[in-house]
Amino acid sequence: MIDVIEQTRMIFGIPPIKYVFFNTGLEMQATKDHVKEVERKYGIEIEECRPKINIVNATRTYGIPFVSKIMSAGLSEWQKKGIPLSIADEYDRAEDKAEKRAELKERYPNCESVINFLCCCNSAGEPRPNIQLVINSSKYMKDFINENPPDFKISAKCCDYCKKQVAHRVQKEYDMIITGERRDEGGMRSVPRKDNTALCFTETSSGQYRLRPLYYVSDKDKAWYKDYYGIKYSAAYEVYGLTRTGCCGCPISYKAVDDLEKIRKYEPNVVKAAWNIFGKSYEYRMKYNEYKRIRMEQEKEAANNVDGQMSIDEFIN
Repeated sequence: MIDVIEQTRMIFGIPPIKYVFFNTGLEMQATKDHVKEVERKYGIEIEECRPKINIVNATRTYGIPFVSKIMSAGLSEWQKKGIPLSIADEYDRAEDKAEKRAELKERYPNCESVINFLCCCNSAGEPRPNIQLVINSSKYMKDFINENPPDFKISAKCCDYCKKQVAHRVQKEYDMIITGERRDEGGMRSVPRKDNTALCFTETSSGQYRLRPLYYVSDKDKAWYKDYYGIKYSAAYEVYGLTRTGCCGCPISYKAVDDLEKIRKYEPNVVKAAWNIFGKSYEYRMKYNEYKRIRMEQEKEAANNVDGQMSIDEFIN
């Protein structure tokens, strides 16, 4: 993105752009070195901004992420409110689900979002099992947590404190904010929104403008641009072999543990720090993955051995 901007600036004589790097407190040396290399290459300054509450203090105070930001937020509220997972079974058994939903609201006041999250429904009591905002958006999650309650606090607040709040503090002084999201990265970046904030150019409610010049750049386009202009990525990509960097070691990435192993021989201290911060989440996710694998195998086996069906061996005999 910086290459696109700086080439455009030279062609059209656009004034200098303010660049900012958000250092969460857990960054690879490869990333920090790359920031310096980019500064030298383009003759620019990239200001380093740190959060008021770093990633260590944020996770110790609020908890660590697990699976996704949405899952982390839902489980965090469930832990705070202390609502039993069994309300989901009550809701499932109820013939009048709207009535049961209303009764649960009365029984657990100020817990609207948690009830919806656990029961996989909306506030009217209508089932919504196939959306991201419910516990079973991750297969068998409710059963897994019921059988294996977490022994650590879950939260994605570290993202708020180490990235979002820092960004808001820096961005409020500017008329236009330029970021490098691409639709091909997937996740929430690829989801259409009613307010058009997924488009490459928008105006916010504050009167600022947001520019995402790479939004419609495909992976193939990006690979061509890198080759044609000789762009060099950080050692995290070019040497370590990572495909995404994001927040180093973040447990939301399903590849977090594997990526840390790729980093280990180059930056062992970063790997050690990541395990100290996020280790419980890594281990809990591995346990969940194994639980899910076993459940899926059991379901497959049950489907292949339906009562009353004749097996091939029986037919031959």
